[in-house]
Amino acid sequence: QVQLVESGGGSVQAGGSLSVSCVASAYTRSTNYMAWFRQAPGNEREGVAAISPLGSSTYYADSVKGRFTISRDNAKSTLYLQMNSLKPEDAAMYYCAAGPRWVGSPLLPNAYNYWGQGTQVTVSS
Repeated sequence: QVQLVESGGGSVQAGGSLSVSCVASAYTRSTNYMAWFRQAPGNEREGVAAISPLGSSTYYADSVKGRFTISRDNAKSTLYLQMNSLKPEDAAMYYCAAGPRWVGSPLLPNAYNYWGQGTQVTVSS
């Protein structure tokens, strides 16, 4: 069973930056494709960014393009999300997800089998 553990969330003022990380207990074919999702209270879980196994392909939600960067270090079994120019609407619980392949959009939850517990990001105006 693969476990994903996020860290690095916190509070920041609007315009600031935060970086969140996700460590996978195992890097297998089941964790080839990875992504970050977020969910704010009362909202559905939203795909933020996704990355292919070697990092050659990345996808971003329109709302974060140009501000967020997803990356991975396979040697460390770690996924990253660098968030710059944060806005109050970016505040949410951020979740790491992993799956064996992309089926349809990489930013849809059904593409992923494994999920972390989440890390909270708060952005004050």
